[in-house]
Amino acid sequence: MTKPDLKPDEHKGWRHWFHRNPALNLAYRIGVGVIGGLVLVAGIVMIPYPGPGWLVVFAGLAILATEFEWAGRVLKFAKRYYDRWVDWLKRQPVWVRALVMAGVCVIVLATLYLLNAFALVGGWFGLEWSWLQSPIFGSR
Repeated sequence: MTKPDLKPDEHKGWRHWFHRNPALNLAYRIGVGVIGGLVLVAGIVMIPYPGPGWLVVFAGLAILATEFEWAGRVLKFAKRYYDRWVDWLKRQPVWVRALVMAGVCVIVLATLYLLNAFALVGGWFGLEWSWLQSPIFGSR
């Protein structure tokens, strides 16, 4: 007795279960796409902040790469260029690294301002200065 027409690796593991039913397979792929996409977007938002921004980006791409070939290519591309950037930055003089750090700080401060974090923290201390209010979320 022969096995049904499956790709070589489909008869192994739990993933073959979804391949047998097109509706389940589509639902699974959509689920992987949604979860991987959310993790990827969260990582992109976290990149300029201290913490694991790039790690979360790579995790999101790895989740997507389990079902989507394009995500695997993007993951390899992103890892390669991230490594190149880090290597380049390590070779730069201190003033260039300080300039990059200053740019990151400006991005962080600008996003905190736009998200109204300064007015929120100022309110905790009774500082109701109008310039702390975000032009987007500052409503008074």
